[in-house]
Amino acid sequence: MVYITRREQFSASHKLWNPDFTIQENMDCYGKCASVNFHGHNYVLFVTIKGEINPKTGYLIDIKILKEIISVYLIEKLDHKNLNIDVEFLENLNPTLENLLVKFWQILYEPIKAQSCVLHMIKLVETENNYGEYYG
Repeated sequence: MVYITRREQFSASHKLWNPDFTIQENMDCYGKCASVNFHGHNYVLFVTIKGEINPKTGYLIDIKILKEIISVYLIEKLDHKNLNIDVEFLENLNPTLENLLVKFWQILYEPIKAQSCVLHMIKLVETENNYGEYYG
């Protein structure tokens, strides 16, 4: 089994907010991340796939294809956007690190599978001190 990881970046703003909470409950739960005026991050996304090497090409996947999948399905829709307002597939989703990981997995799973690969892991770095990983 071979594992290949592609790294991408995007910048986006968001706020963490639960509409079922009061303003005070949101502030107590999310602190400064619940700022009414939003805040931004320079996210770093790692997408790891796994599979068997194609004996004809020597590739698991042509990395240009993996880059294109990530770009079309995620980066073009996320970069320099407000995750609470501008991204259709995040509508009605509190854009926590955890929720973003799960949603990104759901979006990338089938397009990667169509390339005869398996999505193994998504890692999303929100700050130099905060990141999450999701293995489906």
